[in-house]
Amino acid sequence: MSDFQHPGADAPQSAALALKKTVVMVGMMGAGKTAVGRALAQFLGVPFLDSDQEIETAANMSVPEIFARDGEAFFRARETEVISRLLGGAACVLSTGGGAFLSPENRANISARGVSVWLDADLDLLWSRVRHRDTRPLLRTVDPRATLGAIYEARVPEYGKADLRVPCAPPVSIERMARRVADVLATRADVLGAPHA
Repeated sequence: MSDFQHPGADAPQSAALALKKTVVMVGMMGAGKTAVGRALAQFLGVPFLDSDQEIETAANMSVPEIFARDGEAFFRARETEVISRLLGGAACVLSTGGGAFLSPENRANISARGVSVWLDADLDLLWSRVRHRDTRPLLRTVDPRATLGAIYEARVPEYGKADLRVPCAPPVSIERMARRVADVLATRADVLGAPHA
C-alpha cells in the first residue's frame, strides 16, 4: 500500500504560470517520479511522459523483459535515445527510470534542454514502497533490501547533481508533493514564469 494519501478537496487547479522547459523527474525507484510527475503535469496543464513507458511501447516489451532478454547496457542505450527524443519536443513533465540520471550523456542532455528535479526520499521510505513489487529487475536478488541500500549509496551523489531538489517526507499527498515541486520550479524564471515573460 502506498503511503501517498489520496487526493482531497484541495486537488490542484490549473496553474497560471507557463512551463518554459521540460521538467525531468529523477531519483530512486519508489521516490514517486511517475505519480508526482503526472500530478505536476496536470497542475501545470502540460503533457506527462514516462521514459520507461515510451521504451516499453517502442519495444513491445516490459522493462524487466528487456533487461532479461537484452541486458542492462542495451536498455540504457535505448533509454538515452528516448530521453533525447523527448527533450526535443514541447515542454512537458518527463519521468525517468532510476538509473537514467547516472549517465553523463543523459545529464548533459537534460541540463542543456530541460531542468532536472531530484525527488529525494530516504532509504526506509523507498524500501516501504518497493518491497512488495516484483517489477524491479535490479532488486531480483537474494537480499533485495541490501541491494536497494547499495544502489542508494551509489546513486545519491549522482542525483545530487540535479538542478533542483525536493525532499520527500511522508505522509504527504501526491498533489501536495506536486505543489512542492511547482513551488521549487517557480524559483527559476527560466523554467516556470508568466506566459509572456
